[in-house]
Amino acid sequence: MNRKLIRPNLSELKDKLGIPAKAGGGEAMTPVPPALTASGEPNPATNPAAATAPQGLGSPRRKIAPPEQTNAESFYYLKQMQSKTPMVIVLQDDEKVRGVIEWYDKHCLKINRVKEPNVLVPKHNIKYIYKQEEEPRIRRSRTLKKEEPLTTEVEVPAYD
Repeated sequence: MNRKLIRPNLSELKDKLGIPAKAGGGEAMTPVPPALTASGEPNPATNPAAATAPQGLGSPRRKIAPPEQTNAESFYYLKQMQSKTPMVIVLQDDEKVRGVIEWYDKHCLKINRVKEPNVLVPKHNIKYIYKQEEEPRIRRSRTLKKEEPLTTEVEVPAYD
């Protein structure tokens, strides 16, 4: 399908607004400045890298802003889902949910758990997530097991 862009002629718009049109009919092109000046040096108007370039003409372009979405979150979830990695999801109230991520969407994660019902966790309720294999091991020293618990007798005064 061929669609033609409908665009009014610039000279017609100028006539409607009351601005006099230039002679020659149609849009006038601005002349391109020469690459070299009369003395043979590079023209700062055409060479933005020239040291004497005016700020308005040859200033360097701004850096493009990074994209709004990097898809890093999606990549991480997909990787964990494909490998069925056991995860630990720590909720805002410090409750831990252990299981494998079955699926996710913009607002929640579905966690498959062993010997427990599957659970749907809203993302806004998640404090952080880590792999279960990276969970810190709690080791108790053997000295605590060998020691006997301290028992102290406390006298309680009787009030009459």
